[in-house]
This record gives sequence, structure tokens and C-alpha cells, in this order.
Amino acid sequence: MEKRRLGRTDLDVSLICLGTMTWGEQNTEQEAFEQLDYATGEGINFIDAAEMYPVPPKAETQGLTEQYLGNWLARRGRRDDLVIASKVAGPGNGLTYLRNGPRLTREHIREACDASLKRLQTDYIDLYQVHWPDRNTNFFGKLGYRHREDEDFTPIEETLDALHELVQEGKVRHIGLSNETPWGTMKYLQLAEQNGWPRPVSIQNPYNLLNRTFEQGLAEVAHREDVGLLAYSPLAFGMLTGKYLDGQRPENARITLFKRFVRYQGERAEKAIRAYCDLARAHGLTPAHLALAWVNSRRFVTSNIIGATTMEQLRENMDSVSISLSDEVLDALEGLHQEFTYPCP
Repeated sequence: MEKRRLGRTDLDVSLICLGTMTWGEQNTEQEAFEQLDYATGEGINFIDAAEMYPVPPKAETQGLTEQYLGNWLARRGRRDDLVIASKVAGPGNGLTYLRNGPRLTREHIREACDASLKRLQTDYIDLYQVHWPDRNTNFFGKLGYRHREDEDFTPIEETLDALHELVQEGKVRHIGLSNETPWGTMKYLQLAEQNGWPRPVSIQNPYNLLNRTFEQGLAEVAHREDVGLLAYSPLAFGMLTGKYLDGQRPENARITLFKRFVRYQGERAEKAIRAYCDLARAHGLTPAHLALAWVNSRRFVTSNIIGATTMEQLRENMDSVSISLSDEVLDALEGLHQEFTYPCP
């Protein structure tokens, strides 16, 4: 398994990161253990969780993902040879059951971190990420930024200072961002340099053939500031496998079960997905392998976060690390991108 350096740290993380957001909803604890055993046995050392998982978020399941991971860590041992990532939730998204509505204040961050540590049954989190901003900005597919003078937000200074405390106390080794913008990322870096606070080492944003908006401003930041991308949704909720084309809804699949996931749907998306699937098959690749191998090939990507609900999916996704796309395929992908530019931001 190829490994890449995590920011300016001394940690090398596997190119494939095991995502966990289905554990506790679509996957049982036993199935989570099976995924973990297989993935780590094949060289994955990077596992990503969050306090709000599983998804879709519910009061009755919140925290189960970290709990499953913690139970596995306690059984397995050898904690220090793994890089465990988690996230503190921002405001909104109907999470009123979580601290009466999560914020990125010092009090909320400390409470969230302590709760995650307890569920994970560990003394430290290797990478603690801000799941999304506590301000009015563009994320989760929103475009067309509109400034609000009267917005209620938590200053980044307070958030970063709280994270600094956690690092000083040894509860967190490194910090990262998620669903952040170029301005937000650079602001964190500026404040870190000015105050001697920890600098973000990564940014976890969506990135796939249907959504390449990361390239507009953040790719340069990732390169020049060593804040590499942890790419989530590399298969666009599974849409890029082609299994949902022509209205298909496979049993127990995410889009079949949960109607809320519409980000990668629509007529334009369907045409793009079909074109990418046709290209994959024309070159003897599965659509999943094409989509994942392309993400793996991007120089600003530190790790590609895959999620799976079955072992068959997990094996196929992990096998993408052995695939090198030819110049012909890469050129064809760029041609399709010109035809279907950002169909699903």
C-alpha cells in the first residue's frame, strides 16, 4: 500500500483511507470489525471517523461509529501503528440533540473531543478535524457566496486556540479542516503562524469526477502550504459505479435507502456518469476503478477516503491502488470534464 506524508508531520498515511460513516446504520459492529481486519491486513493504516457518524445522523445512533472503532482498537491493540482521525461537528444539520446544537467554541470542542476519546477508547486522536465551518460560507454543494453582516459565527481564533489547547494536552496530535474554503484554509494558516498555534495538516473535502471544485482554489493551497486533500465521496455516493443508472435502485444501497442524498443526481449528472462508465469499460476497467484511480493520481491528494457496505465493494475499492491510468485515459477524462464541467458541485 502506497503511503504519503501527512502535511508537515512525521506521519505517513496510506493512500487509501478507510471511511466509516456507514457503521452503526448500514453496517453492524461485526461487519465494521471485518472491514477493519481486512483493510489493516492489506496495509491501510489510516481510519477516518466523526462524532456525528453514522450518516444519516440520528440521535439514537450518534457516536456508534466511534464506539465500534473503539471496541475494535481495544480488542486489537497496537494503537500506535494506526493513524486515527475524527471530527468535531459544526452548527446546523439538525444536530440539536448534540450539545443542544454543536458550535466550534472552546467549550464545545473540548466536550466533543473528550467524548470522542472515550468512545474510541484511546488517549489521543492523531488527526482532529473541524467537520465544517461555523460561519456563513459555501460547503455541502452550496454555490454563490452571499455575505451576511448579521451572521452568528464563532471566530476562527477561538476554534484554533481551543484546538491548540488539545494539542498541548496531548489529546490531539495534529489538526485538520473539512468542507473548508480557500479563504478559511488560509485564515487558519495565518492565525497559526501569528500565534504559534498548530497549523492544519490536511483538508477533507469532496472530490470526484463529478465535483472537481477543489481544483479552483484549494489545489494550489494544498501544494504550496502542504495541506493535502483527504478526498471524500470519491465515488459520488456510489453514483460513479453506474449502479444507479436508468433509475436502478439496488437493494440496501445508500441512494435506495436514503432519499436525502441527491447531490450527485439529475439529468446532467446522469449523462456524465454514463460517459465515464463507458470510458472505463472501453479500457477494460470497472467504473469504480477508473474513478478511484483518477483520484489516487492527483498530486495534491494525500489520501482517498473510501467507504463500503460490503466486503466485495471494499476489496474492489482498495484494488484501485494497483491501477495506473494511461495518458490516453487521462486525456479522455479531461475531454469529458470539458463537456461536463462541475455537474455536481
